[in-house]
Amino acid sequence: MTEISLTTPLREEVVRKLRVGDLVAVTGTVVTARDRAHAYLAGGDVRSELPFDLAGGVIYHCGPIARRTPAGLTVVSAGPTTSARMAPYEAAVVERYGVRALIGKGGLPEEFLDTFARLGCVYLSAYGGCGALYARHIRRVRQIFKEEEFGSPEAFWVLEVERFPAIVSMDARGGSRHREVWERSREALRDLPPA
Repeated sequence: MTEISLTTPLREEVVRKLRVGDLVAVTGTVVTARDRAHAYLAGGDVRSELPFDLAGGVIYHCGPIARRTPAGLTVVSAGPTTSARMAPYEAAVVERYGVRALIGKGGLPEEFLDTFARLGCVYLSAYGGCGALYARHIRRVRQIFKEEEFGSPEAFWVLEVERFPAIVSMDARGGSRHREVWERSREALRDLPPA
């Protein structure tokens, strides 16, 4: 399968061409945001307070672990956080700030397919347990925003990434790998003999 290179900021027409199952490699800026950061973004339009732009951007559900070196911060692990935790805020964040892709673990509820179709956004799955692998694709930490207020894992980390690997699991055309797996699993369970 061919890998699709994506460079931030992402253009809507590029995102709308992506399909469930596409392997992608993201290069450019990725901003981490977990529960606290999402609540902050969804609470009102705080664009003027942000030291970064999320338009055409990629949000990674992640709380990186880094070590301080004489050269600055080096991310040693950057595994994905379960995305369903961000679901109460995510639609507002995507619409308000023009986010084009979300990276996380486990997918989002089915109703997000309508949001993605309407706004031109996709969900990219990253694999749990691969934090050290993903850290290798982070070239540098450009800044950390709200670290003192939110704490390090919940702060916004603005990362410069190169060929960060992920797979499209919810696209802007109503496709969902999570739904496909659920339906296949349900069929397989029906075929099992009674206990």
